[in-house]
Parts: sequence; structure tokens; C-alpha cells
Amino acid sequence: MKLSRIIFVFLTASLAWADQVTLKNGDKITGAIVKKDGANLVMKSAAAGPITIPWDQVDTITSDMTLNVVTGGKTVQSVLTSAGGGRVLVAGSPVALADITNIRDAAEQKAFERLEHPTWGELWAGTAGLNLAGTTGNSETKSFVVNMNAARATRTDKTSIYFTAIKSSATINNVSTDTAEAVRGGIGYSRNLRPKMFLNVFNDWEYDKFQDLDLRYVFGGGVGYHVWKSPKGFFDLVGGVDYAHSKFGAILLPLPVIPEKTTSNAELYYGDDFGYKLNARTSFSQSWRMFHNFTDFGAYRMNFDAGANTQITKWLSWNVGISDRYLAQPVAGRKSNDFIYSTGIGVSFAR
Repeated sequence: MKLSRIIFVFLTASLAWADQVTLKNGDKITGAIVKKDGANLVMKSAAAGPITIPWDQVDTITSDMTLNVVTGGKTVQSVLTSAGGGRVLVAGSPVALADITNIRDAAEQKAFERLEHPTWGELWAGTAGLNLAGTTGNSETKSFVVNMNAARATRTDKTSIYFTAIKSSATINNVSTDTAEAVRGGIGYSRNLRPKMFLNVFNDWEYDKFQDLDLRYVFGGGVGYHVWKSPKGFFDLVGGVDYAHSKFGAILLPLPVIPEKTTSNAELYYGDDFGYKLNARTSFSQSWRMFHNFTDFGAYRMNFDAGANTQITKWLSWNVGISDRYLAQPVAGRKSNDFIYSTGIGVSFAR
């Protein structure tokens, strides 16, 4: 009985890894064909795991399982059989290897179709965190930070949303005062024009009590360039123009009274977006923007946001985030820089 079980396991494993590729140098690779996308073929080997093979080095290819093969703009479900001379049989017809644009196994095809025509509620992924801190005794302090980042990416476009809010107060000798109060949020959208180029638009909103900023809203748009993109991450450069409206409230005592101030102006902006998967559980993201006033180039401001997310369980995560806002010409009596940092437990979601 034991011997029969061993034979059964051996045969099952052999059938599971029956696809074979022969390279032009004579090497043979056996495994399961996962996909051919762009200039590479990906196979999964029982011994070595995923293997990436340059497509132009493939001499012959055969498959035991039915694959989704794209050639001439059409997708055909078929096993692959070598026909010699740099050709392969697809649904009984010989096709040149050079004419095959894509190959996908069942799982890859399902993922591809999901990205082709998703509903608006699908493909969202992100994190949300709620952080609380406080002290009691000679002084009483309370801090509350909430943050959220979410994105919906398809093959042709990407929508992203972010939100950060902080509220903190302190009571010393029975005197209570707020020590921080700010809200930042926005939404962005980008659409690919070419594999490397894309258009992007955004809308940001901001309130900061201790910068006397009652409200700033910004609408802008421009172009971007995908410098680097891989399953591990991405690096994009962006630039364009925007319209910014800012309203600063009046400053009263103990400072000399400063009247309410409102500004509206066009700006030139540029910056970058970066994301990287450090390992199976931890991801890092960063976004930086510079905004220069068209009428007064020295009246610039800067936004910088970064964060790291480590998965503890499938839905529970540990989040670390920073959010910096720099204003070159703040209202009188106020500092140029406002910096928020937070860490704590959060939730991750994907749909």
C-alpha cells in the first residue's frame, strides 16, 4: 500500500509539471507555463519556483494543459505542440513563435479579464488606521490621528484617495489648550496614453488651525512618466499646472491683530510617486510635490507624504506614516513647516 501511494504521488507530480520549453542553446526546462507577457515567458518549476525566460531564446514549446494563447489579436484556448522551424501548433494550426503576443494559464486569464472590465466598486486596495495616545497625572494629554490611503488600478488608469486628520490637546494646571488640529485629503486620477506616458488630474483639500489656514483647495492636472514599473513597485515623475485657493483666518491676541487673508493663484507643480514592496509583508510608499506661484516664484509650497505598511494578519496591519506641509511665505507669526507623524494598528482591505 505504501509503495502504491508513492507511485501515485510521483505520477501526480509529473503530470502537474508536464510543460516543456527547449532553448536555442539546447537547455530544456520542465514545469508549468504561467504566462508570456511582453518579451518574457514565465514558468513555474517544482524545484526552482518561478523562472523567467527570454521569449527570443525559446526554440520549442509544448504544454499538457490548455492555455489562452493570443495571436493576431485573437485569444485561442489550446494546448501547445511544437511544429519545428520556430513554429507551434495552436488549435491545430501552425503559428510562428514570433507571432504569439501573450500566453496565460487559467489563473492569469481570470486575473486579466477581471482587469479588463471591472465595475467601479472593484479592484480597490488600501489601508486605514486609527491611533490614540494620552497621559494622566501632572499633565493630561490626548492625541487622535486617523489616516486612510486607497487606490484602484486597472490596466489603463488609476484612481487614488488619501485622508489624514490629527487632533491633540493638553491640560496643565487645570488649563486646557489644543496643541494640534489639521485635516488633509484629496483624490487623484491618471490614465495611460502610452506604456510610459500618462495624464493625471488631482484635487487636494487642507485645513490647519495652527497655521490659521481655514481652507485650501487645489485643482490641477498634467502629464507623467513611468520611469520604472515592476511587480515589486514603481517610480513615476509628474508635472503640470494647478489653481490654488487659500483662506487664512484673522490672528488675534496674544499677537497683534492680523486681518483675514485670501489668495487665489495659478501654480506650476512637479514631483514624484514611489512605491516598493520590501518583502512579502511590508510595503513602502512616498509622494512629493513642489508648487511654485506663477506670479511670485518665491512663494512656493511643498507636500511630502510617506508611509510603511506591515501585514500582521490578512486584514490587520501595523502602519507608520508621515505627512509634511511647507509654506515658504506663511502668515505673520506662524512657522513655515507643519509635520504630522503617526504609528499604530490599522486594517488592510482589497476588493
